[in-house]
Amino acid sequence: MERLVTSNLKLGIIAGGQLGKMLIQEASKWDIITYILDQDVECPARSIASHFIQGSNLDYDDVYRFGKMVDVLTFEIENINIDALKRLKAEGVVVKPDPDILELIQDKGLQKEFYLRNHIPTSPFRLTDSATLVNQLNSSGPGHRSPATTPDQPAPFSFPFVQKLRKGGYDGRGVAVIDSSDDLGKLLEGASVIEEKVDIAKEISVIVARNKKGEVRCFPVVEMTFDPQANLVDKLLCPAVIPAEQAAEAQQLATRIIESLKMEGLLAVEFFIDRQNRVIVNEIAPRPHNSGHHTIESIVTSQFEQHLRAILELPLGSTCLKLPSVMINILGAEGHEGPVKYEGLTESMAIEGVKIHLYGKKITKPFRKMGHITVLSGSQEEALKKASSVHQLIKVTAWKEK
Repeated sequence: MERLVTSNLKLGIIAGGQLGKMLIQEASKWDIITYILDQDVECPARSIASHFIQGSNLDYDDVYRFGKMVDVLTFEIENINIDALKRLKAEGVVVKPDPDILELIQDKGLQKEFYLRNHIPTSPFRLTDSATLVNQLNSSGPGHRSPATTPDQPAPFSFPFVQKLRKGGYDGRGVAVIDSSDDLGKLLEGASVIEEKVDIAKEISVIVARNKKGEVRCFPVVEMTFDPQANLVDKLLCPAVIPAEQAAEAQQLATRIIESLKMEGLLAVEFFIDRQNRVIVNEIAPRPHNSGHHTIESIVTSQFEQHLRAILELPLGSTCLKLPSVMINILGAEGHEGPVKYEGLTESMAIEGVKIHLYGKKITKPFRKMGHITVLSGSQEEALKKASSVHQLIKVTAWKEK
C-alpha cells in the first residue's frame, strides 16, 4: 500500500462532517486526492475535499458508485449501507475498516455478544424489543430479574436500566434511561439492548490503532464529563485522572478488542469505571472520535494521522503525550437556531495554549457540535483553569434578522 501514498492515491471518505474534514486536513499533508460522499452540499468537509460527491451513505447505489471512484475507502460514520461496502470489497476496492467489522459494530446487540464471547467486561444485558420488554415488566414483581443471557452474565429486566436501540443511535440519540415505571413512556420503539444501569464513577476512553502487520498503538487514556441536557461530551481531560493500574487495564482491553476483531484502522473504546472501581466496556466506534480531538495538539501523532497510517499499511506513529490538555466541545446554545454567530473567540485566543477549531457549519442548532477547543498547559490543573475561563467566554448563538 505504501506505493499508493503519492499524489495519485484517491482516498474516499463516506460522510463529510467535522471528522471527515479533519481527516482531509491530515491527508493533504501527504498530497492525497480526497473524495467525500455526503448528502449535504454544505457539509464541513466539502470546502477542502478534492472532490465532493452528493449522495446518501445509506443508499446502495450511491455508496457503490462512490467506492468505484477511489483506491481506498474509509468512513467517519457507522450508519452506512453494508451490502454496497461488501460488494466493493469483493470487487477489489480496499475498504478499511473491513465491512464485516462495521456490520458488527453497527448493531449494539452484536457488539455486546462479541464482548461476551471474548471475555471483555461489559454490563449485564438482554436483547429484546420495547413491546416484549413492557409485557415482561408488567408480568414481573418488584425486583424481578429475568433469565440470564449466560450463566454468569445476568440480564436485568428490573429497574433501573438503560435501553439502547440496536441500530441507528448516535451522539446520545437512541438511548433511554428508565429509572422506574414512571419512565416507561420514554421507551423507544425497535429492537434494543437492555442494560443494567451502571453506577458510574467516571467515564473514560481509549483510542487504539492497528495496521496490517498487526502493530498496535494506544493513545493515553482520557476522562470525559458529559453535558446532562445534550448527552454529549462537555469536557475531556488528557491524561485521565485515574490510577495507573486502571489506565493500563483500559489500554489492555482496547488492545484485546482491536486484536480480536483483527481490525485495521482506528478504534475508539468507551469505558465506564463503576463505584467498585471496575473498568467496563460501554461501546466502540471504528473511526476517529470526539474523544480524540485533543490529539491534534497534545500528542505526537494525531488520531487522524494515525487512522491514515493504519488504513494505508504504514508504520504507526508515536502516541507520546506532549502536554496535558483539556478539550471542550463548542455546542450551539439552547434556544438558538439559524446563521451561526460566535462570541468570545478573540478573548479566548488571548489565553496562552488555547487552540480553536471551528467546523464550518453555517447553521447553529441547540447542542449541535460547531467546533472544539483544546487547551494546553504544563500541568493539567492549569489547563483546567484556562478551560473554565474559555467555557465562560465562548457562546454560539444565531444572528437575528434585521
